[in-house]
Amino acid sequence: MSLYRTELRRLGKRRFTRYMALLGLLVLGAIVASAFVTNQKIGAEQVAAAERATQAHYQEAVRDTDRFRAECEKAKAAGEAPGERGFPDDCSQISPPPPEAFDPKWSLPPTFRFHDDFAQTLETFAALLAVVGFVVGASYVGAEWNTGGMMNLLLWRPKRLTVLLTKLAALLSATAVTTVLAVALWTVAFWLIGHFRGTTTEMAAGVWRSFGLTELRAVALVLAVTAVGFAVASLGRHTAFALGGAMAFFVVAQFGLGIVLRLAGVAFPDAWLLPTYGLAWMRKEVTLEDYDACNASPSGNCLPDKLTIDWQQSSVLIVVGLVLALGAALWTMRRRDVA
Repeated sequence: MSLYRTELRRLGKRRFTRYMALLGLLVLGAIVASAFVTNQKIGAEQVAAAERATQAHYQEAVRDTDRFRAECEKAKAAGEAPGERGFPDDCSQISPPPPEAFDPKWSLPPTFRFHDDFAQTLETFAALLAVVGFVVGASYVGAEWNTGGMMNLLLWRPKRLTVLLTKLAALLSATAVTTVLAVALWTVAFWLIGHFRGTTTEMAAGVWRSFGLTELRAVALVLAVTAVGFAVASLGRHTAFALGGAMAFFVVAQFGLGIVLRLAGVAFPDAWLLPTYGLAWMRKEVTLEDYDACNASPSGNCLPDKLTIDWQQSSVLIVVGLVLALGAALWTMRRRDVA
């Protein structure tokens, strides 16, 4: 019997795997439903309502200006000094803003523009499935060590590294298929939201190609995080080791480090945090700004220093982390006593 097919069957039969997959799909479905409910398609009715609301805001501003001018004139007649309560020297200077200062677009209801908004939803998709993948990967191999299943399997197939790598291959192939299917459904769902509750215009071939590459990066990120969860749990021989380590890492080494760096006045503290590199991987680049620095511009404005982190830098960090985690897991599998 093929060990790979056996591991695939074992992974699919685990109740925890099914529950986590179902939970992930339910959360994704809730996000899709929320996006559908909170957005509207903009038509003549919505434009007319926005124009009426804009006119009402303008009339309210006129009334507030008239009231403020009347108070200014009253205060001036009472002999109050100019500048008190914010009044100018000449009350006639108080005038309402021009009508063109009120843009009807500000009063339009939210609408989903597939061309502009879909890429941001992929970041949410990748983050959620990466968490699910990490937990499933850690639980998959951690339970094998904790229950003694790994030791029993090694009696049948004594090649340690082959067994561990086959388990990893089964986990990653199942995760890849599930993620690809999920991202396809995600794309269709938000295209339908754009069609019925927004707009799907401006979708040229280049835009679809860009979305496709972003989706590939999302799948790669999910697989990498899943593999790290698998490796860390195998290294500690327990699911709780991976989950507790991840919690400690992000709470202490990330959240705490961010606070310390900001208190120390370090430039670009976010450059030391992993979520920044995850965003750079998905967006292709992230630009950080240091507002404590001041660079004079030709117009006399103060411009902050900038640091750009691109997807190539993020890929190096992801690959290094993956190699270290898997290398440590394979080394301990080969060297330590598994009894």
